Amino acid sequence: MADNNTIARPYARAAFAVARQDDALAELSDSLNVAKELLSDGRVENFLGNPSLTDDERLKFLTGLFASAVGESSVFAGGSEHGSNFLKLLLEYGRVPVLPEIADHFDALKAQIENTVDVTITSAAPLGSALQQTVAQALKERLGREVNLTTEIDENLIGGAVIRAGDVVIDGSVRARLEGLSNALTA
Repeated sequence: MADNNTIARPYARAAFAVARQDDALAELSDSLNVAKELLSDGRVENFLGNPSLTDDERLKFLTGLFASAVGESSVFAGGSEHGSNFLKLLLEYGRVPVLPEIADHFDALKAQIENTVDVTITSAAPLGSALQQTVAQALKERLGREVNLTTEIDENLIGGAVIRAGDVVIDGSVRARLEGLSNALTA
């Protein structure tokens, strides 16, 4: 059986093509990320799995859920015919549970077109804004893309930082250096 990423990829590509044509990449990205958040709670998926519900009832439930979470302007809350049709298609083929993966693939396609990359810096202590700007500028030059920077705190790092930019991981943490030193001493 195919995994969720394999199933999600063609749906994300199709949604991306329509959103790009309609100049609605940001709106659909936002709606997909709300869907990802809503579906992270297993209760929604369990409710939708109820065999006594029809697809129309499931669609009404989903559009109502999106409307209450985002507002009527959401692509999936009736704000777009394409959004409604997309949900109908996912319901018809039992693909609603892969919406989180669809959102991830869609955002990757969007970032590629916009020439951006999401970067997460995990550090032992909070980083000042000047240091964040310096790191963002260095990564922009190294990666050749605009950088969307977020920071996280992990007190287990001891010191230093771990930078994740797509598939690139730069581990400059003290913990990693200590592990490397330990490995070198025991070899």
